[in-house]
Amino acid sequence: MTTYGTGSRILVTGGAGLVGSHLVDALLAKGCDVTAVDNFSTGSRANLDPHERLTVVEADVTEGLPVGDEPFDAVLHFACPASPVDFETLPVEILRVDSVGTLHALDRALADGARFLMASTSEVYGDPLVHPQPESYWGNVNPIGIRSCYDEAKRFSEAAVAAYHRHKGLDAAIVRIFNTYGPRMRPDDGRVIPNFISQALAGEPLTIHGDGSQTRSLCYVDDLVAGLVLLLESGEYGPVNLGTEYELTVGEMAEVILRLTGSSSPIEYTDRPSDDPERRRPDLTAARELLGYEPQVHYEAGLKATIDYFAAQRAAGKLTAV
Repeated sequence: MTTYGTGSRILVTGGAGLVGSHLVDALLAKGCDVTAVDNFSTGSRANLDPHERLTVVEADVTEGLPVGDEPFDAVLHFACPASPVDFETLPVEILRVDSVGTLHALDRALADGARFLMASTSEVYGDPLVHPQPESYWGNVNPIGIRSCYDEAKRFSEAAVAAYHRHKGLDAAIVRIFNTYGPRMRPDDGRVIPNFISQALAGEPLTIHGDGSQTRSLCYVDDLVAGLVLLLESGEYGPVNLGTEYELTVGEMAEVILRLTGSSSPIEYTDRPSDDPERRRPDLTAARELLGYEPQVHYEAGLKATIDYFAAQRAAGKLTAV
């Protein structure tokens, strides 16, 4: 087990995204020197506050990592568009960042003798036939569907990490992230939480795909980041699921958000996208046993904090309905 803190040099790709930026904050709070790489295609500069121990590099990781020669102690690969709208508009970019970009990040970690942490996703399970989903489940993925650019790219990334770990001796870890939300989400990213909050605050109809019976498990970003730090410092390889067991139907999420916002917006039902997972909840046994992980934030508290963030953005003229 290694504790990363004062004097530790950490590279975070995708450091301006939702998860990446909160992870950067947590590492800075531990005293680390952090280099955040992002091309800002989906991440935002506004997510990264200036800090004396933070270096921000604008770069596309598929073209390499222009971050100097001084070795890093850990490389955390979080670069990748991860929202449904991105699957339709940036499919080739997603495939490249989780193939070429992952290999660049792996090569840098190997050269530096650094620990490597790969941000994978619950999407590797596809539309699961096993519930809840344990890490031993191989998934039910459509390799040519609308979501395949993301699902299969992350599965390739996991295979690449496994190969470097197994054949090159890289100290590596894989985390499978479930349904994370919180402040700094993009209002237009197509996921259910920002969609509903933006619509509710604008007094517009909340649009539910299908009949709303499909489920998601809501993990507040602070809980996820706490688990990421635990995995980074544990020395474990994984893969390890991180998320929560607060499984709600999409219809229930809409009702909670309407109540918390005080909105009188109606609900409208639309066609459901193809390959949309029916149920999604992590089996957290491994995270508890290996990391001592236990999420702390109830979904209502997390949603309230997220609503407050979106409301402040809206008041500042930075948020429009989706």
